[in-house]
Amino acid sequence: MFALNLKKPLVFFDLETTGTNIVKDRIVEYSFVKIEVNGEKTVNSKRINPEIPIPLETSLIHGIYEEDIKEAPTFKQVAKNLEKFLEGCDLGGFNIVRFDVPMLVEEFLRVGVDFSLNNRRLVDAQKIFHLMEPRNLSAAYQFYCNKTLEDAHSAEADTIASYEVFVAQVERYEGVAIKGKDDKEYVPVKNDMQEIHKITADRMVDLAGRLTINAAGDEIFNFGKHKGKKVVDVFQKDPAYYDWFQRADFPLDSKRKLTEIKLRGFNQKK
Repeated sequence: MFALNLKKPLVFFDLETTGTNIVKDRIVEYSFVKIEVNGEKTVNSKRINPEIPIPLETSLIHGIYEEDIKEAPTFKQVAKNLEKFLEGCDLGGFNIVRFDVPMLVEEFLRVGVDFSLNNRRLVDAQKIFHLMEPRNLSAAYQFYCNKTLEDAHSAEADTIASYEVFVAQVERYEGVAIKGKDDKEYVPVKNDMQEIHKITADRMVDLAGRLTINAAGDEIFNFGKHKGKKVVDVFQKDPAYYDWFQRADFPLDSKRKLTEIKLRGFNQKK
């Protein structure tokens, strides 16, 4: 295997959490793989009791439920040993700069451990992936259709190329099984627009993403103080929130969708 040129140990890591809010959410599982300068590897993985509830929709994604971590240590209990494990190491992973590193640092600081990024290099495989394998229409057109996109960013050329890419994708992936989060195989791409909708926009309520659908099929808020809460429950417990939302600087589509939910609930009570 190709050997990395390391000047100091490099630790690749990934976190599973209760959600994506750096301030409010917590780690429920971590895995760190330390690669020494000589190539020797050490794995340090552990489940963590986050001391807050794990939303069901999050558990359905990573497969960790509250009963799985009720006997696990808290982050505070492992923080000192983990800090020692990471001492003098650079950090690496996939999309760590935007999420995993900020979450890890926040957890350390929350329990009084002054974990610093000073003198640590951060290496993010996602950055290299996006840099070297562009994920734009021109790249997709070349990959799926083996054609060069002329007049890129002209509306007509982009529209035709998008259609040809979509047709090629359905032809290529129809019937191809992949593994989901639960390690069970399923076939996501079918030559059926309703099925395609399910993998591209099925949980979308409003176009801005202020509202979404949870695993139980309920409309929930996707931001702010009521994030993760069912819209109908918020209407009951904090009725003024609807009026605030309508006055605030949100897209008209979002306001319209919220009104539709409110009116639907009102009509059901009649």
